[in-house]
Amino acid sequence: MSKNKRPVSRKPADTPELKDELLTRNLCELALELAEQEDPDTMSELLRQRATTFHKLVRKLLNQHKDEVLYGAIELAQDEDVGACRYLREAIEEAAGTVLLRRDNAPTLEIDAFAIPVFVHSTGGLDPAQDFQDPQAYDALLASFQQGELESPKAKVVLIGHAYDLGEIDRITYSNLHEMVREAATSMTEKKLVPTPAIERSLAGWTATPFGPEDAAVELRFLVGFALKRADDPFYRVPAGEAAADAYFARRMARYQRWTEQYGPLVRRCLGGARPLELNFLYQDLFFGAKQQGVAEHDMLQLLATLNQALAARGAAPEQATATVGPAGADHAPQLRTCLYLDGEPLAAYDKPLDPGADLETEVADVRDALASIGLGQLSVAAGFDAGGAPLAPPAR
Repeated sequence: MSKNKRPVSRKPADTPELKDELLTRNLCELALELAEQEDPDTMSELLRQRATTFHKLVRKLLNQHKDEVLYGAIELAQDEDVGACRYLREAIEEAAGTVLLRRDNAPTLEIDAFAIPVFVHSTGGLDPAQDFQDPQAYDALLASFQQGELESPKAKVVLIGHAYDLGEIDRITYSNLHEMVREAATSMTEKKLVPTPAIERSLAGWTATPFGPEDAAVELRFLVGFALKRADDPFYRVPAGEAAADAYFARRMARYQRWTEQYGPLVRRCLGGARPLELNFLYQDLFFGAKQQGVAEHDMLQLLATLNQALAARGAAPEQATATVGPAGADHAPQLRTCLYLDGEPLAAYDKPLDPGADLETEVADVRDALASIGLGQLSVAAGFDAGGAPLAPPAR
């Protein structure tokens, strides 16, 4: 018998485990095929059918709470092709956070989940007992999404009265969010109160922090809400053409910056009552896009804190140190490692999780900018690190 022949599976053909394995492979293969087609307008009829099958399968898996298949397919695609991995993940994230409501003889409605990441600076850390305890501030904050033109004046907006911490956000899987969006849609279209168990389960409570009463604290929180509107609402339509689209997004950004300045005090009241808090907002985005923003910024702050602590422990200034950055970790869990050196000796290291679809040069440039912000300007780039942690020289060009 040939040594290269695939061994016969010992699992019965109708087991749920094997069915899930087949679904995982099928979803990955469809993503691999579709990701190669850059222009959907030139798709063949066969590819259009495959695309329809692909999106139907994603929605079906979300409705069946098959997170293990969805995440497994992304991991499988990551090993096959970075572009397909990105295509698959973006499709799942969009389907999880956006639901279309089609009705007879009525316009199609769309509801999506959005989030706003905000870093909260305080003395002693946030108190969960003060989280969204000001009803007047909450009502005014909810109204601000349309007053500040973040959402369409014709939309219906709901804001969850809770600031999610990163642990809570991490526990919301694709199918969890999809269920939350469907619950929000039902509650926003029904005339009577309806139960929302998925949303209630998401309110797991903040992870305990080690801050003392006088400690300077920086904590990441997310405001999470839902916007229900007509699918053809012109407020959300991105114009054709690169210049027109850029201008559209520039206006959105300007409105958002005004919103943070004008309504930031309401967010402070919702998070800490009368306590003096300093807020740094990241951009409002769909749920998973906002999460990615928040996590990336959180990781960068952790990197800087680790390096600053190491320098302070040695009584050294950032200008005296050098750093090397490069990829590390296994293929299924890639990382970007930053090593700090003082007088040529290793001083500290920090491994920042690296998105499989990320552009390495962009990630390195972000680290370079962050290190320059604390006064450390000498940065070299490595091709990787050996088993002992020593940097490997990049290949000659």
